[in-house]
Amino acid sequence: MNSTNLIVLKDRERDTFLKGGRLESLQALLEPCLLVDAETCSKKEWAELLAESNPEIIVGGWGMHPLPEDTMSALAPALRYLCYLPGSVRHLVSREQIDAGLLVTNWGNSISRTISECALLLTLSCMRRLTYWSHQMHDEGGWKDSSTVTLSLFERRVGLHGFGAIAKELVPLLRPFTSRISAYTEGMPDEVYQEFGVRKANSLQELFSQHDVVIELEALTPDRHQIIGEDLLRSIPEGGAFINVARGALVDEEALLRVVKSTELQVGLDVFAAEPLAADHPLRGCRNVTLLPHLSGPTTDRRCDAGDRALENLKRYRSGEALIAPITSEVYDRST
Repeated sequence: MNSTNLIVLKDRERDTFLKGGRLESLQALLEPCLLVDAETCSKKEWAELLAESNPEIIVGGWGMHPLPEDTMSALAPALRYLCYLPGSVRHLVSREQIDAGLLVTNWGNSISRTISECALLLTLSCMRRLTYWSHQMHDEGGWKDSSTVTLSLFERRVGLHGFGAIAKELVPLLRPFTSRISAYTEGMPDEVYQEFGVRKANSLQELFSQHDVVIELEALTPDRHQIIGEDLLRSIPEGGAFINVARGALVDEEALLRVVKSTELQVGLDVFAAEPLAADHPLRGCRNVTLLPHLSGPTTDRRCDAGDRALENLKRYRSGEALIAPITSEVYDRST
């Protein structure tokens, strides 16, 4: 049976992930291939398309339907590789399909620098009380007075909870402001901290209580669910800030609410326990909380970085080389 590879994207995904000739390069790598409009392809049509095309490779985006459980056994036995342009694939493929030999990749750490950029943005916004002053200037006719306190990031003690790809991209962005950077994550070898010139904190309690800014960058695992509770948040020194660009479920959100409503702790959040954030959520309206709607990375103009990662992996696949950061069964189990 002939095999036709599939590119399954919405128009907007095609125009941002694969701009500037990337689509044409992708099509050349996948020939023969079919470009599918994900917005008009129904779930029933998707199963039929898999059976008719029997693709070896699928390149997909957010609009792609999940792979039916019998894809590799019946619908498309030629399928070997799902090259997913965005992030989480748990809603698209099962662990059993990966165990059966399906190769899967996503944008991986190609988006780490834009997330770190957003972490810096939220940090600076908190230090300068951006949400409070934006409200005052736009809605209250406010202006500074003799009692106004302003704070800077320069020479601040910054603690990073988690030291993966995003944290490693963030460290050089913080360097112009401070050299007082520490990190804490379980199981990280000491030499990794040393390589990046970062001090290793001895505990999570130390990280929070001895740093003016704590930036949440840890991976979410079952044992880390709501690991950030009220005691840790209250231990951040006066005038400090807590930033989360990792996962909302790392934080006890009710405890966070109690802290922000009873202290001057500045908080910057791009992620939440439940998304999208409810329109009437009590975090909305807190003037010491800066909110973003989970847009830390990649920015629309930098989705092409993920497109470049996909092209590189497809070239590697075609030449029989190892893929960059494949989603193995173990990676699948700890992903969110």
